[in-house]
Amino acid sequence: MSTRPTYPDAVAQMKKVRQARLYLDRPVPDEIVQNLLEVAQWTGSSRNTQPWHFIVINDKAQLKAISEVRPPIAWVADAPLAIAIVLEGNTVINEAYDEGRVTERLLVAARLLGLGGGTAWFGDDAQQARGREILGVPDGMTAHSIVVLGYPKQLKDHRPNPATPGRKPLSEIVSTGTYRA
Repeated sequence: MSTRPTYPDAVAQMKKVRQARLYLDRPVPDEIVQNLLEVAQWTGSSRNTQPWHFIVINDKAQLKAISEVRPPIAWVADAPLAIAIVLEGNTVINEAYDEGRVTERLLVAARLLGLGGGTAWFGDDAQQARGREILGVPDGMTAHSIVVLGYPKQLKDHRPNPATPGRKPLSEIVSTGTYRA
């Protein structure tokens, strides 16, 4: 029988989910990839439509091509693995919600499986078209992003203009009953 993590342990692990952009040159084992895909498969979706198809990308040339779609995602070239989220393109609002849900699930699962992860957005319509071309996505379907995965070298934001770390206090972002500034 497996042990269940305590609430403080579970919350502590969730707080450690960070965007990783630097990865060790170490492949992700097939068993872990399969676990991640099962997590994605079992993610809830609007009206249980499951409007997605997942493309596993571990080819270095393909990852490099994706990294060249737009400069801010150049870091993708050095990752060992990515999972593209391809959507049916039927219901834009619902699918945006579903894409966010499955992305976050993959990132949390990656953390719990000892990996780091990050999201890379293709960008504007022309950049999305290039991303779809690289991935072989048929017309009518959408692909906005990939979830990039691997064993992180570090989780600190290494960019020359890093985001401000930390979080606003709950007292600034939570109200009860009605909005209160």
